[in-house]
Amino acid sequence: MNIYSRKQKIKFVLLVFAGIVGIASLWYSNNLVKKLAAEERIKIELWAHALQEIQDAPIGQDVSSTLSEIIEKNATIPVILADETGKIITHRNFEKNKAKNKEYLEEQMETMKENGNEIEINFSGGKKNHVYYSESTLLTTLFYYPFVQITVISLFFFVSYIAFSSSRQAEENQVWVGMSKETAHQLGTPLSSLLAWVELLKLSEEDNPITVEVEKDVKRLETITERFSKIGSKPKLEERNIIEIIENSVEYLKTRTSRKVVYSMNFHCSVFVLPVSASLFEWVIENLCRNAIDAMNSGEGKIMLETSQKNNNLIIDVSDTGKGIPKSKFKTVFKPGYTTKKRGWGLGLSLTKRIIETYHKGKIYIRHSELEKGTSFRIILKG
Repeated sequence: MNIYSRKQKIKFVLLVFAGIVGIASLWYSNNLVKKLAAEERIKIELWAHALQEIQDAPIGQDVSSTLSEIIEKNATIPVILADETGKIITHRNFEKNKAKNKEYLEEQMETMKENGNEIEINFSGGKKNHVYYSESTLLTTLFYYPFVQITVISLFFFVSYIAFSSSRQAEENQVWVGMSKETAHQLGTPLSSLLAWVELLKLSEEDNPITVEVEKDVKRLETITERFSKIGSKPKLEERNIIEIIENSVEYLKTRTSRKVVYSMNFHCSVFVLPVSASLFEWVIENLCRNAIDAMNSGEGKIMLETSQKNNNLIIDVSDTGKGIPKSKFKTVFKPGYTTKKRGWGLGLSLTKRIIETYHKGKIYIRHSELEKGTSFRIILKG
C-alpha cells in the first residue's frame, strides 16, 4: 500500500467518525425537541383548561389563584385565543410591534392551524373558543442548535486541518528541497570525472558512435543535476521554441527505450515561442513518456505527441496505448506518493503538475482514459 492510499484511508475513517458523531447529535437533539414539544402542548392544554375554569366560574365566586397563575406563567409559548368565528380575542408572547398588526396575527393563527397546533375549549352553555399555539423560542433555538454546533465544529476542524496540512506540507517541501540540492551536489564530482573521460575518448577515437552516445548521456546527467539544483527556487524563464524542446526530448528517449515502443509526433507548426525553463519542460515530457511506457503491457505500445493552438494558447496532448487510468483516479495520480509501481516514490506526475501550473502558469490534466486502451494527458500553455 502506498503512502497516498494510507492517508486516504485515514481521512476516510475520520470522515466516517465525524459523520457518526453528527448523526448521533442530530438524533439526540431531535428526540429532545419532540419531548419538549409534547410537554409544551400539555402546558397549553393546562392553559386552555384554566381559561375554561375561570370562564365557567359562577358570578361572584372567587376564582382560584392557581388558575390565574397558570395563565400568567406562560411567558415563552406564542398563543392566540379566538372565538367560534375565528375572531381573535387575545394573544400572548408575540413581539409588541408585530402584534399590533391584525393581519400578522391572523397569518400566525392560520399557520398554527395548518400545523395542527389547536386546542378546542368547550364552555358551559355550548360556547366554544379555540387556542392556537406555536413552538416557543427556546424550542426553536434548540431545534437549530445541533446544526449550528456541527457547523462550528466542522469549521474548526477544517481550519485546523488546513493549518496542519500547510505546516506539514512546508516541512515536507523543505525536506525535498534539501534532498534535491544534496543530490545535485553529490552528482557534481562523478559528473566532472565523466566529462573528463569523454574528452579523452574523443581525442583517442574520433567519430566513435559509442562516445557520441556516452557524451549525450553525460550531458543529460548535467541537465538532471541542474534540475535538482533548481528545486525550491524560482526558475528563470527564457523565450524558447517549445516544439524544438519536445522534439529533442523525444529524440533522446527514442534511443533509450525498447524498439517495441513507437513514437508518433504530429505538430501543427514547427515554431511556437514561449517563456519556459527548457530543462524543466524537458523533464515534463520525459515524465509523461516514461509513465506511458510503464503503463504498456509487455513494454509494447505507441506514444503520440500532438500540438494544436486555440485562443493563442498552445495545447500539447501526450497519449499512449497503455493500461489506462480509472476515472476515480484522474486527480489522485497528481498527488505526491501515489504510484502503481512496486518501486518509486510517486513524485513524477506531482512534479510535472508543479512545473506546468506553478512555474509556467499553465494547466495539465487527464483529457481521456480508458482501461486497457490508453490515456491522454493534456497540457495548456498560455501564449
